[in-house]
Amino acid sequence: MSVNDRKPIRRALLSVTDKSGLVEFAQTLVSLGVELISTGGTAKALRAAGLAVKDISELTGFPEMLDGRVKTLHPKVHGGLLYIRGNAEHEAAVREHGIEPIDMVVVNLYAFEKTAAKSGVAFGELVENIDIGGPSMVRSAAKNFEDVAIVTSVADYPALADELKANAGTLARATRWQLAKKAFSTTAAYDTAIANAFDRIPEAPERTAPVAFDSSALPTTLRINLPLAQSLRYGENPHQRAALYADGSGLGIAGATQLQGKELSFNNLVDLDACWDLAQEFDSPAVAIIKHTNPCGAAVGTSILDAYTKALACDPVSAFGGVIGINRPVEADAAEEIAKLFVEAIVAPSFSPEARERFAKKKNLRLVEIKSAIPGFVAKRVSGGLLLQDADTGRISEAELKLVTKRVPTPEELASLLFAWRVCKHVKSNAIVYVRDGQTVGVGAGQMSRVDAARFGAQKAVLPLENTVAASDAFFPFPDGLEEVAKAGATAVIQPGGSVRDQEVIDAANRLGIAMVFTGIRHFRH
Repeated sequence: MSVNDRKPIRRALLSVTDKSGLVEFAQTLVSLGVELISTGGTAKALRAAGLAVKDISELTGFPEMLDGRVKTLHPKVHGGLLYIRGNAEHEAAVREHGIEPIDMVVVNLYAFEKTAAKSGVAFGELVENIDIGGPSMVRSAAKNFEDVAIVTSVADYPALADELKANAGTLARATRWQLAKKAFSTTAAYDTAIANAFDRIPEAPERTAPVAFDSSALPTTLRINLPLAQSLRYGENPHQRAALYADGSGLGIAGATQLQGKELSFNNLVDLDACWDLAQEFDSPAVAIIKHTNPCGAAVGTSILDAYTKALACDPVSAFGGVIGINRPVEADAAEEIAKLFVEAIVAPSFSPEARERFAKKKNLRLVEIKSAIPGFVAKRVSGGLLLQDADTGRISEAELKLVTKRVPTPEELASLLFAWRVCKHVKSNAIVYVRDGQTVGVGAGQMSRVDAARFGAQKAVLPLENTVAASDAFFPFPDGLEEVAKAGATAVIQPGGSVRDQEVIDAANRLGIAMVFTGIRHFRH
């Protein structure tokens, strides 16, 4: 690194919303002879700590005005940031107009996203939390990173302070470049948040009126701005690069906390998301065992131990090396039993100390603690663009079912049908799921033919198929699929209906003595 790569920091402008660590960082600057310029509440906080601060109005010759809307929007600020040091024309211009250099800007922006998330926030308050001067300074300083350092993250204060103290108050070009990249990411995310919020307000209300966000419509422009959360060793296969990007909410799989085990892989994360989605379908204690995003066992029970025992019994061979989703805190008894099986990862709301102690013996097992996220949009990449859809949160109640056969399902069959329907939603199409008493018995997943899905689900079953019920994620186009289900031992069927041959299928059900109900909605999962 050449000496010219380092630039001294002699004057810094500080204007922050989040004042965490501000005083300590400012004290480091002052100890190195840096002059501080500041605004409003930031200047007040610095003075309260005994630091000498020049008001921005003293620099610009103009008072802060319009309720703080205008304070840093001035040539003496932006000229001091943007002029190229060593450029003869620029040097002459700033001398002529009495503009002094500003070598560092420390800014974090108005809390627009937090304001937008407040219940019943007034429209005027939302608008006033759109930062103008802050992003302008960030962009000016970042554009001129060759001469100016732009600091937008509180997390960067300690490392910057260390570098400044170790290098006589100078920062390296590489440091300024990293800060500039982070700065432009900050303004991009900020503008994205504003645009996304405004996109959900159909008409501008009066300033005093609460904002009513409309989440029913898809966005007119899809804006995605997610920071890197974790680099992954590889993607679905070792030759593919991969990383996890998270929205910072701390919710869902992307925001979950790993308590132990090896680093989570791309496939682990995909499977964990799938099993957590399935486990959350149920109010009773529930366990879902997933392999390659398909359930190889799912059950509800009187306890997590009971549900796990039933889920595992569906297909213990496929469960080997799978991932497990649990919708309740995991206690010692369940942990003791689960620890007997080789699994890649387990996700649950929490694990008791005793459960963690039992799992700790399996050092490679990933334990993941999660907070539920509200279902949002689902995106899929296609060449040249993205497909966007609502998450499939569709559910059906007993009252909404349409009986289409002569035989009425028994109360036990009806309960199993509703359970089977929720599980079937999480199985790749074409899908047939056999169920008995809140326990999957056979899962036919991802088949090109619905008849094959029915056969495959029956062939995979290790438990008896007699007196099961069956769910089909989409309608039976011909009676043959239903006939396969009946041959396997199912006595009742739940399916969407909607085929032009529905009557033929209904007639087959009546001939076979099967009870059948229609849901009116399907659950394709591609």
